[in-house]
Amino acid sequence: MAEESAFFKELKAAQPFFLMAGPNVIQSEEHCLKMCRQIKAVTDSLGLKLVFKSSFDKANRTSAASFRGPGMEEGLRILKKVKDTFGVPIITDIHEPHQAEAVAQVADIIQIPAFLCRQTDLLVAAAKTGKVIQIKKGQFCAPSVMRNSADKCRAAGNPNVLVCERGTMFGYTDLIVDPRNFVAMRDAGCPVTADVTHALQQPAGRPLEGGGVASGGLRDMIPTIARTAVACGVDGLFMEVHDDPTTSPVDGPTQWPLRHLRKLLVELLAIARATHGKEELTLDLSPVGDDFDPEAEL
Repeated sequence: MAEESAFFKELKAAQPFFLMAGPNVIQSEEHCLKMCRQIKAVTDSLGLKLVFKSSFDKANRTSAASFRGPGMEEGLRILKKVKDTFGVPIITDIHEPHQAEAVAQVADIIQIPAFLCRQTDLLVAAAKTGKVIQIKKGQFCAPSVMRNSADKCRAAGNPNVLVCERGTMFGYTDLIVDPRNFVAMRDAGCPVTADVTHALQQPAGRPLEGGGVASGGLRDMIPTIARTAVACGVDGLFMEVHDDPTTSPVDGPTQWPLRHLRKLLVELLAIARATHGKEELTLDLSPVGDDFDPEAEL
């Protein structure tokens, strides 16, 4: 197996966490450049490592008529422009094995969407690029499954793997985040990240006038999930951020408003620095004697 890349080591060393943030989908070159410039200004002011994210194609849409993005060729051109302009690493999704090589020419992290986390050919194709691979845990999967998905990448010779929690189906139109997963997923033997915006989707939960459905979301709960994730010691956060969320053509209800990004991150950094969530607590179950000192463990 190849050695871990310098970039992967940089992500692992980021303290207290690194941030993957940007609009859900590429709307235009102008919008992507604006969003990266403004998000980077926030993260630079806080000393946070930023990976800019946006998708060139949202292949998994509720409706065939929904906006998907500019497509791979144009989308990668725009992401390269963002990367070259601001000197930031890029994360974006692939949906089919044949996309891996082209996307690897621009992206520093190739993301495997949650619904595709068990697709062996897709994982292997992504892994063979040598790029960092972020695998989102399927909404239908137990956390233990992520070791298998990570192992598929490692077996293809790529040790640069992240696993990402993004909620679990609860009924037909809701997701829940089980905080135990942030710890249980460490069994995959790689850094654990949290998607704190997609985790609050309500899939196909919003009836449309004239028939059909669209996905809704619980934007107001994003801070709750983010606080929980950093308290549990995740290595990275993934957030959909938008300058005008109500006009976003994709997942508007679960995009965090850019104007509130710094305030939220300041709080999350304070929580992450105060918690011992990254440390494994060894329990001593032996009987406590009369000489018990309550401050001895501090």
